Amino acid sequence: MITDNDLTLLLQKGDESSFTEIYNRYWDKLYFIAYKLLRDTSTAEEIVQEVFLTLWKKKESLLINSLSSYLAAMTRYAVYRQAAQLKHSRKQENSLGIINAEAILEIDVDHKILLEIIANMSNKLPEKCRLVFQYNKLQDQSLADVAEKLNISQKTAEGHLTKALRVIRANFDKPMSDLLLFIIAMLFFKK
Repeated sequence: MITDNDLTLLLQKGDESSFTEIYNRYWDKLYFIAYKLLRDTSTAEEIVQEVFLTLWKKKESLLINSLSSYLAAMTRYAVYRQAAQLKHSRKQENSLGIINAEAILEIDVDHKILLEIIANMSNKLPEKCRLVFQYNKLQDQSLADVAEKLNISQKTAEGHLTKALRVIRANFDKPMSDLLLFIIAMLFFKK
């Protein structure tokens, strides 16, 4: 049986059969180390594969005294790097979640304020015009349902809605924020 030192020397010269022998000899041991630290089968397998890939890529520049110790240390360091990367990505996900939650809360508050402003503006419209607008845009009822409910034709309901939208749009100030304009567009142009 060939020794680890001989395998290491052959590996440094680019001998593929020595690499295969090292792989077969140490794969199970390295997997055990990785699995013991991670308790995750697929990640442990990935790490062992990464260790062997690194071993092959850096074969000519490696200074190895004890192959088994060297491979075990490579595996432990790969596990630690993996854990650090996972911790970092979780921190990023958490901070993005906080940012997204805050943004959604701001949009909800802006949306509620905007709906209140629009409802107040619509209260100043003539009665039929106000009812058509409120039923259709604020209560999300179809124009056909609104026309039937108010006992008017659908064409008349469309005319009242067009007038209401024109009046409400005209009453908004020009320097309104982009977010509020977006919400208005979403509210007014929903089908």
